[in-house]
Amino acid sequence: MEKKTTPVASEQNRDKVIIRTSIIGILTNVLLAGFKAVIGMISNSIAVTLDAVNNLSDALSSIITIVGTKLAGKLPDKKHPLGYGRIEYLSAMIVSGIVLYAGITAAVESVKKIIHPEKPDYSVISLVIIAVAVIAKIILGRYVKAKGEQVNSGSLVASGSDAMFDAILSGSVLVSAIIFMVSGLSLEAYVGVVIAGFIIKAGIEMMMETLNEILGTRADKEKTDKIKKLLSDEPEVRGAYDLIMYNYGPDKDYASVHLEVPDTMTTREFDKLTRKLERKIYKETGVVLAGVGLYSYNTGSNEAADIQKDVRERVMAHDWAVQLHGFYVDTEAKEMTFDVVMSFDIRPREGLQIIYNEVKEAYPEYSIQIAPDVDVSD
Repeated sequence: MEKKTTPVASEQNRDKVIIRTSIIGILTNVLLAGFKAVIGMISNSIAVTLDAVNNLSDALSSIITIVGTKLAGKLPDKKHPLGYGRIEYLSAMIVSGIVLYAGITAAVESVKKIIHPEKPDYSVISLVIIAVAVIAKIILGRYVKAKGEQVNSGSLVASGSDAMFDAILSGSVLVSAIIFMVSGLSLEAYVGVVIAGFIIKAGIEMMMETLNEILGTRADKEKTDKIKKLLSDEPEVRGAYDLIMYNYGPDKDYASVHLEVPDTMTTREFDKLTRKLERKIYKETGVVLAGVGLYSYNTGSNEAADIQKDVRERVMAHDWAVQLHGFYVDTEAKEMTFDVVMSFDIRPREGLQIIYNEVKEAYPEYSIQIAPDVDVSD
């Protein structure tokens, strides 16, 4: 029988993977930096020296990743009741800043060498060491990035991507060194400018991706679809709507949702249902279902069903109307309520007025309440 991993155990394993991977990165980068620094000073090569500095910045990035992971793993307290998980986003931002700084520094130093060129003096041994460093960085970059994607760590993914760019940088230094030894033409400063541009671009992209995580992005469709399916699989639930995900760090998600249930369900029955679903969602997805609201649907009126069908057709005729749910009509009291999810192509107030006017014209005797919903998840 397959043993399931609990979210808590999974989180502990995740932290171990991040720390272990970061330590491997630190040791590798410090070792490479030492070799390259010696080669750079002996051969008088600005490109190799900058490459060594870049390796040190990578080691610093790994240290920041470890510190960020440790801080993010702190237990919740009174001041931060939902934990410290978002610190990982800040550490990823710092790592991307280091990458950006390394790229700008490399560009500045390379331009200086273009203006005031100095001829390097490479040896075969130095080229062999640089070649080994290229291979080592490629292996390290692929390993770190894969581990980052495996445990959903932005810091590791950023460090892995940076290592791959470093491999390209070291490779270009190696090629320019070979060209110099063969033809006497020194291209390393120009190559440095081009590669620095790629590093700067990577730093900006990493920073923007992390910034989006901090600001809040659209919830993952695969996860929201799974949650809605798990909820709707219950016989009493006709639909799950208004699912909103609240992220407090990688793999630390809370959610709220509305369930559409029959108007005959008692409060006690709904209480039992929500408690059951909270356990089910957490066990299957690791998401904490923090809030569950309800919509009731008509169960004993053909007239109500006909009205709902008509109103749905009127609303969904608009391209910007994404979904109608939570519909309930009291044919005796002449009251009608429903929610409409509108896309970002129209202002909520404008869309609400259009729908209200159309429905009110069709059912002038009814009191109509429409709640506009934001298109936050698929």
